[in-house]
Amino acid sequence: MSIELINPKNEQPLQLIGDNFVDMSGNKFPLVRGVLRISDKNNYTDSFGMQWNKFDKTQLDREEVGKIISRQRFFAETKWDTQDLTGKNVLEVGSGAGRFSKVVLESTSANLYSIDYSDAVTANFKNNSSIAEGRLNLFQASIFEMPFPDNSFDKVFCLGVLQHTPNFEDSVSALISKAKPGAEIVVDFYPINGWWTMLNAKYMLRPVFKRFDHNRLMKIVEANIGWLMKVEALLHKLRLGVLARFLPIVDVQGTLPKYLSKAEQREWAILDTFDMFSPEYDNPQKINNVASMFERNGADVTFSGFEYFEGFSAAVVRGIKRA
Repeated sequence: MSIELINPKNEQPLQLIGDNFVDMSGNKFPLVRGVLRISDKNNYTDSFGMQWNKFDKTQLDREEVGKIISRQRFFAETKWDTQDLTGKNVLEVGSGAGRFSKVVLESTSANLYSIDYSDAVTANFKNNSSIAEGRLNLFQASIFEMPFPDNSFDKVFCLGVLQHTPNFEDSVSALISKAKPGAEIVVDFYPINGWWTMLNAKYMLRPVFKRFDHNRLMKIVEANIGWLMKVEALLHKLRLGVLARFLPIVDVQGTLPKYLSKAEQREWAILDTFDMFSPEYDNPQKINNVASMFERNGADVTFSGFEYFEGFSAAVVRGIKRA
């Protein structure tokens, strides 16, 4: 059964008339490049729209050459069974260019409803609209104003997103509200380990760099990534890798897939370094605090901790919505 679409501001049903979705009061939301646009065109996620349309295929799995880190991450974190998802309505919040959308569509027979607040949805539609006709339902919408009634979804996941929203707990509450009673919600997020997490070039320089014009910041990253990668590699070779945290570059040695070619490694490094400095919000959390947010907002926690895949780890909380 498909999910009814609503205007999130007044909860009136939406129906497609021409190139617009229209509610009973005459409010219109356009269908642009295959995507229903609920959110304002410009918002705090503009940097993500820019980066995912520029790097639209960088993080997509390529199974033909064994590069399936997104698939490994998705199933390591959710623990979902592919057969159990058959015919289920699954909500993805914060799709970016669609790396996990692709996993769900190719690995399961679920009906995927996916939102992103930025124009990254354009990249997602380009990447995934032809994979499973009728099973990808894509929307540009805020986590706080999703075009679905409460208690609608069999599964809800949100990976790599919550730390970039203006209010972490309100975002958790919004995810839980869209799940059916008894449905599972899975999130991951940047973990914090006290003052040591914040003692990092990322958090020391973000107050300055996040105010840069995004195109200017991208050019700065692209112009400097080569020598920064060489310095980081040298520090690790000299067993001084701990000092790399003070370089204004993503942790290449610790966070990028080992199978990448040199050209691919450079591309990922540019993407992830831009992603370090450009978002308006970046709020890492303690795992037990996120678990408490689940409990306060109507979900019983079934797991809170780190999940591991292909030499990487992610802070994850899973929960079941209470009846």
